[in-house]
Amino acid sequence: MNLHLSIGPLVSLIAGILILAMPRLLNFIVAIYLIVIGLVGLFDLGNLRLH
Repeated sequence: MNLHLSIGPLVSLIAGILILAMPRLLNFIVAIYLIVIGLVGLFDLGNLRLH
């Protein structure tokens, strides 16, 4: 049996559990998400390929 995990769903699951445990954490998660998305958009990091 093979187990394949993607980083996106795993991060979402952990973030969801932490938000349920500490609701104020939601503000920080949203702020960090918006900053990262903004930086990716400004510097065109969406096309970055890691080899």
